[in-house]
Amino acid sequence: MNDLQSASNDSLCEFVAFRVGAQEFCIDIMSVREIRGWTPATALPHAPSYVRGVINLRGAVLPIVDLAERLGFPPTETSARQVIIVVQVGGQVVGLLVDAVSDILTQSTDHIQPTPDVATDVAKAFVRGVLAIDGRMIGLVELDMLISTEAEMAA
Repeated sequence: MNDLQSASNDSLCEFVAFRVGAQEFCIDIMSVREIRGWTPATALPHAPSYVRGVINLRGAVLPIVDLAERLGFPPTETSARQVIIVVQVGGQVVGLLVDAVSDILTQSTDHIQPTPDVATDVAKAFVRGVLAIDGRMIGLVELDMLISTEAEMAA
């Protein structure tokens, strides 16, 4: 290993990249518990429109969040092709409904660029930065904000 590789290895992170509509996003792989196919959810009364409902995940109740709608895009049209990414942040476990998982990326944290200033405060709250990889622009979703908002909503 050369000096450049050893210097950057400390700051390497792995991300799970996925599609939401025509956009690509990613999350830290350490938050991902599993990736599973779409399962119809049981609706919850008075839940925000982006909460699709809950599913039974091996005896545990798992809330499903339509990530497209949560990020301000049109709601996802559910089909057997959709994927649920089960994530855990702190003590909260949530399923994120996305269109497809596309990649596992290994990137140096130095390559994460800040969210552009033209983004709204809401966008900046959910998207921590942007990765420019092979001509693709991939938004890094800040799960802490997404999950903490979910926990406050449930309280």
